[in-house]
Amino acid sequence: MKIAVLPGDGIGPEITEQAVRVLKALSTDGLRIEMEQAPVGGAGYEASGDPLPEATLKVAEQADAILFGSVGGPQYDTLPRPQRPEQGLLRLRKHFDLFANLRPAVVYPELAHASTLKHEVVAGLDLLILRELTSDIYFGQPRGVRINEAGEREGFDTMRYTESEIRRIAHAAFQAARKRAKRVCSVDKANVLETTQFWRDVVTDVHREYADIELSHMYVDNAAMQLIRNPKQFDVMVTGNMFGDILSDEASMLTGSIGMLPSASLNAKNYGLYEPIHGSAPDIAGKGVANPLATILSAAMLLRYSLNQEATAQRIEAAVRKVLAQGLRTADIAEPGKRTVGTREMGDAVIAAL
Repeated sequence: MKIAVLPGDGIGPEITEQAVRVLKALSTDGLRIEMEQAPVGGAGYEASGDPLPEATLKVAEQADAILFGSVGGPQYDTLPRPQRPEQGLLRLRKHFDLFANLRPAVVYPELAHASTLKHEVVAGLDLLILRELTSDIYFGQPRGVRINEAGEREGFDTMRYTESEIRRIAHAAFQAARKRAKRVCSVDKANVLETTQFWRDVVTDVHREYADIELSHMYVDNAAMQLIRNPKQFDVMVTGNMFGDILSDEASMLTGSIGMLPSASLNAKNYGLYEPIHGSAPDIAGKGVANPLATILSAAMLLRYSLNQEATAQRIEAAVRKVLAQGLRTADIAEPGKRTVGTREMGDAVIAAL
């Protein structure tokens, strides 16, 4: 099994290093993995003038999955858009057709205090959001700025989905629910938008193949409210690209820190790109204080979904829970006045817990 390791920029190399160390520790127990590292994002631009160098893409094509760090930094903000670090990630998503973005939001008992919501609201939360990642208003054509019939400038974008695009993300949601509590909530705005009424119709049709799964529908504005009011009512949420972008970030803060949340972006063959949901955090890069747990948990998702190593994925997740139960905290999840550990020390602790 081969993993392409693309650390990227900012804190990316630091946090990715700890996930790689965890995977290497598992390899001594018989997990046969090869890892090859390559530059992407700003690092790719520095290496070859391209945020996704041809050599990096080749490494990814020869791998079974990608472990991704983070990209971006203020030094790249003035580059032409095609050369900006984020384009490297977007091009990877498009090249591999990574249409299903999985974002779990899990509140560990030891970290319930870190959420801004009441303990009883978030304690025990285990939610999975599936966001369609390659279509919707973000990619629809036509788009742009034009002069309308009244002679006034107007901006316009096109929201569109094909039936096949909706069907494949719906199948992914129902299949994910089968491994969980067997409940799916499909989020749309069917009372206003024709595209999302079509979404609801197609999801309902796909559900006929999953009689063992409970399906509900919810308007996106109500879903945003319900995530704050009673997030534990949800098991799997599935929605389009734009709504998923917003709701998954909202859900991330239920846990108290985006430093704890992994993600996976999969195609139809379960080839995936796995990354923490946070950014490159250039303000703390190189200081050894970043939380590596989201990246380590992303490695667990990689083992589960792309390499079919469920037992090993559970070992990593159990090690993370053990470390938290021992009271180890990086600065982003620490209680005021309590001792904190650095990036590598947290990695050491997870490896020891394995």
